[in-house]
Amino acid sequence: MESMDYYLALLLVVFLLKKILFHRKQNLPPGPLALPVLGHLHLIRKPLPLALQTLLSQYGPILSLKFGSRSVIVVSSPSAVEECLTKNDIIFANRPQSMAGDHFTYNYSAFVWAPYGDFWRILRRLTVVEVFCSKSLQKTSAIREDEVGMLLCRLFRVSASGKRKVDLKFLFSLLTCNVMMRMTVGKRCVEVETEDSELEKQLFQEFKETFFPSLSLNICDFIPVLRMIGFKGIEKSMIKMNNMRDKFLQNLLDEVKLKRINSKTSDEEEKRSLVETLLSLQELEPEFYTDEVIKSIMVMMFIAGAETSAVTLEWVMSLLLDNPDALQRVKAEIDHHVGHGQLLNDLDLVKLPYLRCVINETLRLYPAGPLMLPHLSSESCTVGEFEIPRDTILLVNVWAMHRDPKVWEDPNEFKPERFEGHLGEQHGFKYIPFGAGRRACPGAGMGMRMVSLALGVLIQCFEWEKDGLEKVDMSYNYRISLSKAKPLVALCSPRQESVELLSQL
Repeated sequence: MESMDYYLALLLVVFLLKKILFHRKQNLPPGPLALPVLGHLHLIRKPLPLALQTLLSQYGPILSLKFGSRSVIVVSSPSAVEECLTKNDIIFANRPQSMAGDHFTYNYSAFVWAPYGDFWRILRRLTVVEVFCSKSLQKTSAIREDEVGMLLCRLFRVSASGKRKVDLKFLFSLLTCNVMMRMTVGKRCVEVETEDSELEKQLFQEFKETFFPSLSLNICDFIPVLRMIGFKGIEKSMIKMNNMRDKFLQNLLDEVKLKRINSKTSDEEEKRSLVETLLSLQELEPEFYTDEVIKSIMVMMFIAGAETSAVTLEWVMSLLLDNPDALQRVKAEIDHHVGHGQLLNDLDLVKLPYLRCVINETLRLYPAGPLMLPHLSSESCTVGEFEIPRDTILLVNVWAMHRDPKVWEDPNEFKPERFEGHLGEQHGFKYIPFGAGRRACPGAGMGMRMVSLALGVLIQCFEWEKDGLEKVDMSYNYRISLSKAKPLVALCSPRQESVELLSQL
């Protein structure tokens, strides 16, 4: 028996020596020294995009990190991003699983988080055809124009007697959420009789808290033992929130089902909401278009389609308030090509290239997603001559790349003119506010139309000024949680040339 123990010990020593002497050192990208267990989590002391930008400036555009037990690479150069999302696009086409994904995506049936494969392709094709293609965008233009018109009426009632302060953060968020709700289920998200009431804001805040929990990775995803012990009740809170949201979604879904049963016009394609279309498909393929799949699509429409556009509207308005020359140029362009006889609409947007330049420059400086949603390598590959192991999380730091002085001249300056002539299409991988590759955001066209239309009519019909002499500070968007951010407040008054048009709305 003692000899058996001796041989086992000898085999163990030989095995360990072989691992030490013959283990091939991987050619990983550079990175700082990692701590046991934590890896590099101790270095993330600021918002993640800014913290990673600091590390990238020290170690180069391809950075290797350890977040607890997970391997991570961060890229911030156009060439590295292009290599990841073209040559290695299929390898990086998956998403990492996470605690939030486990509870908020209906078993990863939401196409944004679904594993790459046939199921994901069907969902993406469906959403592109039914929501994001040119024909679908044209069909839903009436909803966008109607909601923007309601916003104009509201502002006119408030400011008709003179210059007034308005909470643009609240109004933009309400606008985009109402648009997405009407497109998705055919009703607005909040309906109250008295506008700008505390009740309206309270109900809307409850709606946002239900639908906009973070889907990002958290510390329990990197140190699994913390999830096992219920660290800070994070998972318990997610389960509670998901139950609330699922109940709300199921009620919406049941309302649409009842409407289809009772309505004789439910088959009129032009009037159907997205959920009505999905329920029609459910009748044909009930095993695929389950209620869970439909609810997962509803969630992604609310999250991806509403808050990103609202935040972009905040940023672009704040930049124009701080740059009155650019604001005057947008106003002159709209006056020249649209005038004041009718409201600017979707068809007018192609006549307003400088307006598009302003929005593009805003998305360069302040992309709604400063980090692209994480990708996960399904097998080993090489990026920039470095070896990237399987199951490595890929983070693309859009914020850092959009502000890289090696890529952009005067990168921190607001210069819409840099997009004149090509509007971003020829910047390639230097400019990717909507992501890139097969996992790029399919709603880029709809988002641009929503932001362009809302911004255009607000400038067409109203005069805008800062509330005070100080520069508008919107940097809180990257410093703290958006839910705790202070509102963007501006002074609003009707333009004399637009009073007659506004009074007719």
